[in-house]
Parts: sequence; C-alpha cells; structure tokens
Amino acid sequence: MDPTKQVRGRRESQVAEIQAVLDASRFAVLATQKEGQPHTSLVATTPIDGVRTLLFATYRSTRKYRNLSLNGHVSLFFGDRAAEPFGVHCHPVLTAHGLASMASDDERGGLASAHLERHPGLRKLLASTDSVLFRVRVAAYQLTHSIDDVRWFTVSDCTPI
Repeated sequence: MDPTKQVRGRRESQVAEIQAVLDASRFAVLATQKEGQPHTSLVATTPIDGVRTLLFATYRSTRKYRNLSLNGHVSLFFGDRAAEPFGVHCHPVLTAHGLASMASDDERGGLASAHLERHPGLRKLLASTDSVLFRVRVAAYQLTHSIDDVRWFTVSDCTPI
C-alpha cells in the first residue's frame, strides 16, 4: 500500500475518533490554575473548526475566570469512566490541552450562536453582560482507551492531508 495513503488513513481515523468523543461529550472538566493551585470546573463545551477549537462560557465572577485572566493554559477532560472499571476496554476518554482566550466582541455573536445551538439551556448565561465566551485553541489531545492504551496527538497530527 502507498505510504501516503496509510498516513492519510491513520490521520483521518484519529480525527474521526477524537471528533466522536467531542461530539458525544457535551460537558468537560476544565482545569485551570493560579499560583500553582489547580482548580477544576464543569463546563458546557462546543467543538468548532473540527478538533482545533473548543468553546465554553462562564461568568466574570467565577474562580475559573479569575484564573484564566492570569494564565490561559488549560486542559479539558471529556468522558465518564465512573461507572466502568479503569483498564477495561470501553469508551475512550479524551483530554485536550491548549490556550484559552476570550472571544472578541466581533467574534462573540457567531460563536455564541454555535454554542447556543448545542446548549440551548445557556441562553441566560450568554445573554448576561457578566458572561464571557472563551475559545480554547487546542495544541494536543491525549486519547485514552485503557491504562495501557494512551496516545497523544498534536492538532497538526489530526489535520487530514
């Protein structure tokens, strides 16, 4: 088989698997930090631009907003293994690593519409003058099927040829 076709097939498979987890998981655990102290929060997420960008919204009065104002480096954990013994082959979990930044006023309308389409219950949050919409530019994903099956992908690895 042509090596280029093999690489293309592998990349397309990686993107499809990551996209499937993102599509199935409407919520993620967001990890931020301040002065070395980690903080996690549950956030409603929306993938846009394929697997490259993730959206979430929050109020300015939250700890996550204060942490992100100082340091935009985040990770987001997608998946629920609570009901399953770890190490058993089952549904994959995904961690996205990237840099969060606030959407500009010019971008907010279109991004908020995409977020509302996926999460209609967030209408009040997104309409509030105290809310902020964050965009996470993903640098890498960690895809875990079991304790012995953990793979890392950069976003550039996930770009179909």
